[in-house]
Amino acid sequence: MNTDQLRELLKSVQNSTVDIDTALDKLKELPYHDLSYAKVDYHREIRSGFPEVIYSPGKTLPQIQGIVKDMLGRTEGNILASRAEPEVYEAIREITPDAVYYKEARSVVVKRQPYAATDSYIAVVSAGTSDIPVAEEAAVTAEVMGNTVRRLYDVGVAGIHRLLDNVDVVSHAKVVIVVAGMEGALASVVGGLTDKPVVAVPTSIGYGANFGGISALLGMLTSCASGIGVVNIDNGFGAACMASKINHL
Repeated sequence: MNTDQLRELLKSVQNSTVDIDTALDKLKELPYHDLSYAKVDYHREIRSGFPEVIYSPGKTLPQIQGIVKDMLGRTEGNILASRAEPEVYEAIREITPDAVYYKEARSVVVKRQPYAATDSYIAVVSAGTSDIPVAEEAAVTAEVMGNTVRRLYDVGVAGIHRLLDNVDVVSHAKVVIVVAGMEGALASVVGGLTDKPVVAVPTSIGYGANFGGISALLGMLTSCASGIGVVNIDNGFGAACMASKINHL
């Protein structure tokens, strides 16, 4: 039950079109619904503006199917499953034909409503082509959360002219997500070119001394550019959540 549904329920009670006992039964299940293996948080959209997202790794296919079935019966909006392999998509597809698989983003969206679009946009910038999967996770998540997104990929510091040729994409964004592996220098460069907030995402892409993304993480954390926030390694989803909140202010 989202905010609009709650309002309609309260109006129905006020207008006596729904009896009080029925309303109480619905409200009892508002915080969460217990499926034994998962307590699906239906209060999250009211609290934080977007429904609970299904994190796929570690869940069995029947568990994912059960959560999706429950959400289909109790919500009207889009449903997002993150870090989803093709078999997760196939399992969800068995339940609903509205499932869409974004392969690079490793995300499944049960698309029941058109994505909303903000007037302002989030720029998602990647240093290299190898960083695109994390960048796409951020971009798709931001779009599902109701944001306009512009993508700018493979503009890393090894060929800085590629970024400078497209600096208008960065400068006109309301918030910028920068996705980079190796030493993570792109976040500092972008942070020095724009007055907009930058959400930096270190990736695990890189040679041995990259240490699975730790070098990029530390480089972003110690950036000399101001106005940069850093999320965890490969966490495109978390970057999109942060950027979406900023973009909707």
